[in-house]
Amino acid sequence: MKLSQLKSIVKEAVKEAIQEEMKDILIEAVRAPKSVVYENSIGTPGPMNPVAQQKMPEDKRIAMKENIQNVLGGMMPGSNGTLTATSADVPLQVGSGDTTSPNGGLPNGNVSMDQIMGLMNSKG
Repeated sequence: MKLSQLKSIVKEAVKEAIQEEMKDILIEAVRAPKSVVYENSIGTPGPMNPVAQQKMPEDKRIAMKENIQNVLGGMMPGSNGTLTATSADVPLQVGSGDTTSPNGGLPNGNVSMDQIMGLMNSKG
């Protein structure tokens, strides 16, 4: 028997077996008793049911808005506790030195072992 003949015989046998199993599965699904699903359309208010959410009272909305503004107000430029994000705040200043040629060098600065290990661990 040639390999191609064996392949075609196995292919036909698998095809027939799958067809029989699919037929049995479909017949079982059709004959199975149907269960009725009831849904509660009103539900309770919440993030998963936005239709049933109740509107927040105006006084609570105002209080919440003021609270958010107080929290975010500390992040506005010029506020107390604001972190600036300028190049002057960067501890290691990169100059115009040559870092690419064989005679070039890296800028002066200190890097802790924790920073080096953090970089090495994040690559793995």
